[in-house]
Amino acid sequence: MDFTITCTYGTTTVEVNRFRSYVERLIAIPSGVNVNQITTGVVVQPDGMTRHVPTEVTQIGVVYYAKINSLTNSTYAVVWHPITFADVAKHWAKASVNNMGSRMVVTGYDADTYKPDADITRAEFAAIVVRALGLAVGTGASDFRDVNAADWYCGYIQTAASYGLINGYGNGAFGPNDKITREQAMVIIARAMELTDLKANLTDGEVSGTLATYTDADAVSGYAKSGVAECVWAKVISGRTAATVNPQEHITRAEVAVVVERLLQNSGLIEMR
Repeated sequence: MDFTITCTYGTTTVEVNRFRSYVERLIAIPSGVNVNQITTGVVVQPDGMTRHVPTEVTQIGVVYYAKINSLTNSTYAVVWHPITFADVAKHWAKASVNNMGSRMVVTGYDADTYKPDADITRAEFAAIVVRALGLAVGTGASDFRDVNAADWYCGYIQTAASYGLINGYGNGAFGPNDKITREQAMVIIARAMELTDLKANLTDGEVSGTLATYTDADAVSGYAKSGVAECVWAKVISGRTAATVNPQEHITRAEVAVVVERLLQNSGLIEMR
């Protein structure tokens, strides 16, 4: 199904291809199709490649629809793409890891291995957020001096920067291979929440009050306080314990899968499980 929005004024017609918030597109599921075998919607790109786009299967009357949420015009399809990673079979994040893997948001080291307790790099995290939001991968060179056009993550970082999700270290570098901390991840997720209309715009007092519930709140860097509080408020990220948020520790691959799933669910872009 191809969706295109254009605007016409007088004799001039232009395509509107980028939106400030998600636009819903409904694709009716034909009768006889098992709706439990629809994993997600995908964008079908001109080269035939596909990428995830946030999708919820919903029922209106007696008809089921794939409700596709997108920030651009695109050609869409729905797919059945179940994935089960063997090494998360007994892990606390099993359901989220397999769900995000099936939606092509997170990837494993191979078909059976996800390594849920391993740390994740800043480049890997940027790529996962871009995939989760259904954004197209950029092309060409990056503005960061340590991200080369030949690097696998260059397009993801370019897209993340263009949508204001990442800024880098402020010295022209992004540090793509550095392990990402929990507070760095929360800042990026808080920026993503602006795109999904989940951001709360907390006051300074609300930020302080939210962080005060954690005994290690003083360990949160100044630049990250608002982002950390926004994520906690939106129930996208919680502390490692009820009393600690552990901002300087590295976020794990399992935690990342849970975080992006909650981001999409709490934003109403995919169904709650």
